[in-house]
Amino acid sequence: MVVEMKDGGKDRRKWLILGLVCGLVVITVLFVALFVHYFYPTRGDEPVQVFIGEGESASQIADKLHQNGVITSATIFRFLSWLQGKQGDFKPGSYIFYTGMHYGEVFAMLEEGPNYRVRLTIPEGLTVEQTAAKVSQNMAVTEEDFLAAAASGDYEVDLITPENQGNLEGFLFPKTYELEAYGPAREIVEMLLAQFEAETANLDWAKAGELGVTPYGAVIVASLIEREAVLAEERPLVAAVIYNRLRQDMLLQIDATVQYALPEWKEALTYDDLETPSPYNTYLHKGLPPSPICSPGLASIEAALSPADVDYLYYVATGDGGHFFTSDYEEFLRVKEDVQN
Repeated sequence: MVVEMKDGGKDRRKWLILGLVCGLVVITVLFVALFVHYFYPTRGDEPVQVFIGEGESASQIADKLHQNGVITSATIFRFLSWLQGKQGDFKPGSYIFYTGMHYGEVFAMLEEGPNYRVRLTIPEGLTVEQTAAKVSQNMAVTEEDFLAAAASGDYEVDLITPENQGNLEGFLFPKTYELEAYGPAREIVEMLLAQFEAETANLDWAKAGELGVTPYGAVIVASLIEREAVLAEERPLVAAVIYNRLRQDMLLQIDATVQYALPEWKEALTYDDLETPSPYNTYLHKGLPPSPICSPGLASIEAALSPADVDYLYYVATGDGGHFFTSDYEEFLRVKEDVQN
């Protein structure tokens, strides 16, 4: 009986040891699986856009990254960032990450700075409202926010006269920009204004006075040229017509100013449209309109400061993108009738 009890005890110890070994193996496997899952996840192929705001904490960043599947654990991210003293090293801005990234990769990217930029093309001849629509189509900025920022009235633009502060029409420079997809609307407005300043810094604005207008008036003329001239070689000619008519105290009678005064763009103006009661209607009011009617490109601004030396007073579209220019009213009427027929 004593021997049998000893053998039974050995068996129990054997099973106990086996159970412990199996348990350790299971725990080890689970630990390795969890370690691999959390520290060496399977990286995905789909890019993930994440915006890190100014002043966001490591904890807030961790939550964003985890919600977007970039990291496997917000807790581990917080712990590692604290352990390595990286909480204040992460730069705000727009990022492209991938799902299942290693923590080290994510830390390195956040320390290097934003890596996601978009191309924003602002064509020549857009109004502030049209520019707002273009921005909202390409960036995470609403039209309303952009328009509110543009109308704030506290930008320093040397050429804008005191009575036109708050009206940036004509000064949101048309160009292709590369910038972060996310960002305050005001920063975008400031960038467009800064580009205007940079592009026009070397122009001789004193020429405006010689032409009988202020520098701001020259920008207004440039906006008219931008909307009227299609061919590059015709810009100085359109400028000449505008200045010649101003000198002779004639109505400018430029269709583009009427279009600006209307609620929306029309393919063709009617006689009723030409009676639209607006200070921008140059069929009713002499002189330049109160402000630019769009943002002109550099070529139109240069033409406004260097018009052609001709005596033309009239032009009419010839239907092929160009215009016929003349100083003779009767000739203008004949060509106009031929073109329309």
